[in-house]
Amino acid sequence: MDMTVTLIAAAVCLVLAVLCGWRGAQPLNIQKGPRLMPWRPLMMLLAVAFLVLLAHAANLLGVKTGDRNGF
Repeated sequence: MDMTVTLIAAAVCLVLAVLCGWRGAQPLNIQKGPRLMPWRPLMMLLAVAFLVLLAHAANLLGVKTGDRNGF
């Protein structure tokens, strides 16, 4: 992936993670029934994807991440 696609994907992941965090923090409405979307796990998944994309963007800029011992 080039830098533009990486930054767009990272921005989308960040916005969706914030949205999922906001939705997960809403109080439970018992009258509507149980929540059908697991908002907190989705937020964490998107946050991890955001961090991976940031590391990928750093690699595209020339910063060496990982592989310290050559394994």
